[in-house]
Amino acid sequence: MDDLDQNLIAELRRDGRASVMALAEKLGVSRATVRVRLARLHQQGEILGFTAITRGDIADAPVRAMMLIGIEGRGGERIMARLSGMALVTAVHSTNGRWDLIVELSANSLAELDAILSHIRNLDGVMSSETNLLLSTRRAKSHWR
Repeated sequence: MDDLDQNLIAELRRDGRASVMALAEKLGVSRATVRVRLARLHQQGEILGFTAITRGDIADAPVRAMMLIGIEGRGGERIMARLSGMALVTAVHSTNGRWDLIVELSANSLAELDAILSHIRNLDGVMSSETNLLLSTRRAKSHWR
């Protein structure tokens, strides 16, 4: 991929609905060049698909966070099951390294987030945790395969 391909992908990440004409104008190339590049990037598997991000994806969860959890002993599956049933938990990921689980949380307020964090920290088997607020989100490559 050259600079034009990288710039084309960056523009599509900013606005996946941009027309070929608008992309051509922003990149300073012809519409035919954009069409050919898009077709090639798609054919080579560099662009796997397009996605829609709705207003509700952000508005329904104005306070979002990632909670990293260290588990004591062998309680991982039990804790994952408990977490998966909680309303404010949007995803639970098992991982390797220092942390055993990464939990995606969404809440309507910081007070609501604080309450769920306290609840999770008090679960039997949760040894340690660290939480990071998500300030903004930029979607990268789609996970379609």
